[in-house]
Amino acid sequence: MKTWSGLHRINRFNRFKRLKMTVTQGFLDGKIFQIISDAAERQGVRAFVIGGYVRDCFLGRPGKDIDVVVEGSGIGLAEAVGEAVHSKVSVFRNFGTAMLKYKGIEVEFVGARKESYRRDSRKPIVEDGTLEDDQCRRDFTINAMAFSLQKEDYGALVDPFGGIRDLAAGIIRTPLDPDTTYSDDPLRMIRAIRFATRLSGPDRQFRIVPESLESIKRNRDRLSILSRERIADELDKILVCSRPSIGFRLLDETGLLELILPQLCKLKGTESVDGHGHKENFSHTLEVLDNVAAAEADSIAGGMLNDYFMEDGVETVRIRTEPNLWLRWAALLHDIGKPATKRYDKAAGWTFHGHEVVGARMVPKIFKSLKMPLNEKMKYVEKLVLLHLRPIALVTEEVTDSAVRRLLFDAGNDIDDLMLLCNADITSKNPRKVERLRQNFILVRQKLAEVEAKDAIRNFKNPITGEYIMDLYGIPPCREIGELKDFVKNAILDGVIGNNFDEADVLLRKKAAEMGLNPVK
Repeated sequence: MKTWSGLHRINRFNRFKRLKMTVTQGFLDGKIFQIISDAAERQGVRAFVIGGYVRDCFLGRPGKDIDVVVEGSGIGLAEAVGEAVHSKVSVFRNFGTAMLKYKGIEVEFVGARKESYRRDSRKPIVEDGTLEDDQCRRDFTINAMAFSLQKEDYGALVDPFGGIRDLAAGIIRTPLDPDTTYSDDPLRMIRAIRFATRLSGPDRQFRIVPESLESIKRNRDRLSILSRERIADELDKILVCSRPSIGFRLLDETGLLELILPQLCKLKGTESVDGHGHKENFSHTLEVLDNVAAAEADSIAGGMLNDYFMEDGVETVRIRTEPNLWLRWAALLHDIGKPATKRYDKAAGWTFHGHEVVGARMVPKIFKSLKMPLNEKMKYVEKLVLLHLRPIALVTEEVTDSAVRRLLFDAGNDIDDLMLLCNADITSKNPRKVERLRQNFILVRQKLAEVEAKDAIRNFKNPITGEYIMDLYGIPPCREIGELKDFVKNAILDGVIGNNFDEADVLLRKKAAEMGLNPVK
C-alpha cells in the first residue's frame, strides 16, 4: 500500500479543498472517464464515480474496478457507453445495474437510489433518488465519496460526510446512525471489520469508531438474517489480508465470532493446575495466522511457491502470485481440536494428544455450517490440519529417511504449504527456543529436498498395480491384492527397496509366495 503517497494526497486536498485546484489530477485521466462524461451529457443525465475507486485513489492505489452512479438510468448510460467503446454490456434488470469491460477495466453502472428496509430482510425497497440519496445509503463515509464527471466541475470531490477526513484519520464510520446502518444490512458489521483489517498498514491501523463498535455489539443478533455464504465470503476477504488477526480480534471483541465460528472462541483462555498453565491458544492461533500471511507474501515475492492444477488430465504447475485462501483457513483451524483434547497430567503437564486428528474431523462440519465448498479445497484444509504436527515431530526427533519419505507421501504436492504452516506454528515467549527450533527446521527442509531428489516420493505411484498382480497370478479382485500393494509401498517408503519396478517385482513375488500365490505366467 502506498500509504505515504495516499496521505500526501489527502492532506493536500484538505489544505486546498476550498480552491479550484487539480487535487484529483491523474485520478480521472483514463479515456473511459471522458467517454462516460460525454455519453452522460448527450443523455442529459448526471454521472459520478463513487465508492472504492475514489477511496483507493486517495490511498495511492487506484484499481481497475469502477462504480458509476447515475442520476437517471444506469442501464441506459451503460448501453450508450458500450456502444461507444464497442463493448458488450451485461444487464441485471432485477438490480437496476449494468456492467461492461474496457481495456482491462470493469465498469459497473447503477441509477442513483434511496433505500428502505424491512426488519426481517436485508433486501432493500429501492426507489429512484439523487446522488445525495445514494451517498446516504452507503456503508461507510470513506466509501461514500464521489468524483463528478460533469463538464462544469469535472473531477470535483463530492464528500458530504467527511470521508476524506476519516480516511486521513484512519477511521471507519457510517454516514448515518450506525444502529440504522447495521440493522438495515447487518453484513455491514462484518464489512466494517474487513475494511479495518484490509486498510491497516505498518504505519497506522484503521479503527472503527467507538459508537460504531458499540452498535455492532448491540446489533450482533441481526446476523441471523444473513446467508452463511455471504458471511463466509467476508471471512475469506479478511483471511487474505496482510494481518488477518486484526479482523478476528475485532470479530471476537464485538461478539460476532461467537455466532460465526464458536469453535474458535473455545480456544480462548488458559487454565492452571498446580501452578502449571498452558498456552493461550486463541492468541497463538492468530499469531500463526499472521505468520503464515507474512511468510506466504515473502515467498510469493520471491517466486518460491507453486500451485498445482489438473488441466485436461495433465498436472500443470504455476508460480503462485496471490495468497492461498485455503492455506489461511488451515492456519486458522490448525488447533481447533485442542479444547476437546485438553488434559492435565501430573508428570507431563498439559497435553493435547490427538488434537490434529480431532481438528481434521471438525473441518468438514465447519465448512458445511458456513456453506463453503466440500470439494478438494476442504480436503486440502483437512489434510494440513491433520499433518501440521508431523514436521514439528521431525524437528524434535532424529530425522530418518523413512519418516521423511512418509511425510512426502502423505503431503504430496502440498508439502511446501505444510512446511510453511508448521514453520509459522513455531511460537514461544522464549526466543532461544524459537531460534533452536527454526534452525532444526532448516535441517528438516534440507532432508526433504535430499530425499525428494533421490526417491521422487512427492508424486509417488506404486510400481506394482492391481492389474499387474491379477494378470501375474490369474486372480480376480480380492483382499490379497491390496495387501500386496501396501506391502510393496511400505517397503519403498521404509527404504527397504528402491522406488523402481524391478526391485518391487522381486519383493512382490517373494511375499506372494509366502501367501501361497504362484504365478500363472
